[in-house]
Amino acid sequence: MAAHGTASAPVDALAGSTTTPEPNTHSRLGSKQHSDGGWGLVPVQVRSSRFASYDVADFEAVTGLELEWKHTPMAIVRPLTSGLLDGSPIEFSATEAPGITVEWIDRTDARIGTAGKPEERASANAWTAFDKALLVTITGEDAGEITIDRSTLGPSARAAHTVIVASTHSRGTVILQNSGEAMLSENVEIVVGDEAALTVVSVQEWKSDAVHLASHFAEVGRNGRLKHVLVSLGGKVVRVNPSVHLSNDGGDVQLYGAYFADAGQHLEQQVFVNHDAPKTISRVSYKGALQGAGAHTVWVGDVLIRQSASGTDSYEQNRNLLLTEGTRADSVPNLEIETGDIAGAGHASASGRFDDEQLFYLQARGISEEDARRLVVRGFLAEIIQKIGTPALEERLQGVIEAELRGKAAV
Repeated sequence: MAAHGTASAPVDALAGSTTTPEPNTHSRLGSKQHSDGGWGLVPVQVRSSRFASYDVADFEAVTGLELEWKHTPMAIVRPLTSGLLDGSPIEFSATEAPGITVEWIDRTDARIGTAGKPEERASANAWTAFDKALLVTITGEDAGEITIDRSTLGPSARAAHTVIVASTHSRGTVILQNSGEAMLSENVEIVVGDEAALTVVSVQEWKSDAVHLASHFAEVGRNGRLKHVLVSLGGKVVRVNPSVHLSNDGGDVQLYGAYFADAGQHLEQQVFVNHDAPKTISRVSYKGALQGAGAHTVWVGDVLIRQSASGTDSYEQNRNLLLTEGTRADSVPNLEIETGDIAGAGHASASGRFDDEQLFYLQARGISEEDARRLVVRGFLAEIIQKIGTPALEERLQGVIEAELRGKAAV
């Protein structure tokens, strides 16, 4: 599709350092953050060199010029990057399923911090502030499913922490359903054991003024399989960044995303797949639709194939459908390869308007132009929605998308 109202950057295929600097090393003017490369000369250009710390004090104040923040409306999210956060346990409801338990654990629990480490200030602020973590443990082998519903957070700035652990050989699905008011920064850790298969679905249907920043960290065991589905439909600013470490042989991850930005909405996803073991597989596919003045989406896809990851098979893609004038879709794929011994690595990115041939085909069969446009958009996003694997949720989300389309006709 021809580009329209989009901004994108070329693919980087760079071999960078695989060592993350330790906090307090080569500090510059009292700063402990190394997002500027550690020496104040050039910004970090490769994902493998990004600074990480659990402590918000190790990060400089966010200016909005940083690589990881340059697309985000800082005036709106600043309470979550620099303000004090309420870290008390948040209210939730959860369904029940055999082989899956939900409980609160202290922040000193050894299972916390096993899947990842914050690489930006909002994530570190939430990590520093939370009192207890919500632990979801999957032990059953019969593919149980639970839904964790959060709808009463309120407008105050809050922090949250969730840990999802799929034990060896277990099977399960965890749906994180978000709605209502929110000013939330959170971290979600996902640990997939050896030979386990886990699906995590995160649905954002916040109220129109909600702000939600989230980092999802995943660690995948030997021959483990993770399917992560992200659906963002509501909220003023929603930024959910999944990061997956394939650290064991045969690890397999599928990352899917669907998003629909309306007028004035900012929906952002920064995806990172770190191939760090032989014969690992990743598939990344995100699709978005935008309508209304000021609708803005951001997708950044980083794939790192380390020297230790021989036989890697990786592919990422992002597609955006711009339904009206005044929308903007930023799509930035990045590929960093440190070994030539791979099975495959590729990427694709495209943003544009309707395919005239599709519309002509439908209209030639007696379908009105307005209905034809809705059918195209529904089919475009349905490919991702259907990856969830829960028919009732898929049907409900399709209904939400249909309501969005009927609320404002595309032009």
